Amino acid sequence: MLKTLRPRSYGDVIHVGHYFCNDITVVMDLTDLADTDPTPLVDFAAGLIVARDGEMSKLAPKVFMLKPRRPRS
Repeated sequence: MLKTLRPRSYGDVIHVGHYFCNDITVVMDLTDLADTDPTPLVDFAAGLIVARDGEMSKLAPKVFMLKPRRPRS
């Protein structure tokens, strides 16, 4: 499953965390934010990745994909 989110402020990252922590891949599109505004949101996403052993990829400028940890076999 894949969910695309377009946070408008730092307060919206709760939705990114919700989907990611429920093992849903999230595309975080920050293209509507001013150039300095995305930094705290990307920092939050990086924390999620480290804490939950996931992966983050930059798809385009200001567009990131957060992939939850793959199930271990």
